[in-house]
Amino acid sequence: MKRLKGFLDRMQPLFLPGGKLQRYHALFEMVDTLFFSPSDLTRGAPHVRDAIDLKRVMILVVFAAVPCVLVGLWNTGFQANSAMTAFGMESVEGWRGSVLSLLFAGNDPASIYDNFMHGLVYFLPIYAVTMAAGGFWEILFSGVRNHEINEGFFVTSLLYALILPASIPLWQVAIGISFGVVIGKEVFGGTGKNFLNPALVGRAFLYFAYPVQISGDAVWTPVDGFSGATALGVSAIEGMSGIAETGLTWTQAFLGQMQGSIGETSTAACLLGAVVLVYTGIASWRIIVGVFAGLIIPALLMGFVTSDNPMMGMPWHWHIVLGGFAFGAIFMATDPVSATSTENGKWIYGLLIGFMTWVIRVINPAFPEGIMLAILFGNIFAPVIDYFVVRANVKRRIRRSA
Repeated sequence: MKRLKGFLDRMQPLFLPGGKLQRYHALFEMVDTLFFSPSDLTRGAPHVRDAIDLKRVMILVVFAAVPCVLVGLWNTGFQANSAMTAFGMESVEGWRGSVLSLLFAGNDPASIYDNFMHGLVYFLPIYAVTMAAGGFWEILFSGVRNHEINEGFFVTSLLYALILPASIPLWQVAIGISFGVVIGKEVFGGTGKNFLNPALVGRAFLYFAYPVQISGDAVWTPVDGFSGATALGVSAIEGMSGIAETGLTWTQAFLGQMQGSIGETSTAACLLGAVVLVYTGIASWRIIVGVFAGLIIPALLMGFVTSDNPMMGMPWHWHIVLGGFAFGAIFMATDPVSATSTENGKWIYGLLIGFMTWVIRVINPAFPEGIMLAILFGNIFAPVIDYFVVRANVKRRIRRSA
């Protein structure tokens, strides 16, 4: 509550009469307090001082996810405008159509502006509801515990909104993020004490509680009456021949021009975010490489096995660009709280997630995606992996000293 009161006190000069300079200064202090300045500063020796803190870590993750947001908005609008053109629809129904008219946005799938704005009118409500519902629980638990409002929710809210389909009802968005924040994080003590990724917990809850609105063929493009399966959904039934019939190329899948959740279809955008996260030291490259290797190795080894399972023959280079694999490997599996901490443990953790993704995709065709459940499975075993890695290091040092 003290943190919230300080933030409100800094906002007060914005609404008081005064010169523009005073208002600009107040606005700068407000933004600095919210996104950059930590609440506790080390001001004297002999403490170790560093420029990085939780607030800066979170804002860097948000910056790294910007390419996924931009490509996701364009692809959502492109899929919707393409479906509208095929159906002969001239405008979007409801309030979204009115907003698009005010923004002079049409439904031309060849127009970058039209596609971007069309995707924006679906993403912004989802993100606003996520911030409102999740922020309510964050403030409530912070007030009850007399703790400061933590900045970790800025990342959770953005990642959660990006892994949802554009057509999802907003009330389900609120229920999902509430479950993820409360059950996945707050009951264990809040940010830094959760052993599961809160965004994935909320997404998994929606997947099993409301499967009709979160999976299937009619949820990925927000146009009434349109039905289009994801590439993984097609391949689970017809294999690579089914993907070939849809006309989807590997390049289109790599860039993100296909059916899927809002922000997780573009492997190229995810790799750009990976460069930022690895360069700044926020994400572990060992986990990312381990997840990719855990999927690629069994795909290579089992790709020559003759089987009636259509997913068994999918090449490894198609596996890594379909679904939300790249997004999960880069933004979800590398969560420093729910992932492993030891260096060798990160390799084991990443390989486990990648291998479980292949198992769920190939062996169990009822779940063609796989990466979400695989990461939650890895989160559960992360403390066990670290425990045995530490014990092995202790035993090795004991033998060395003896």
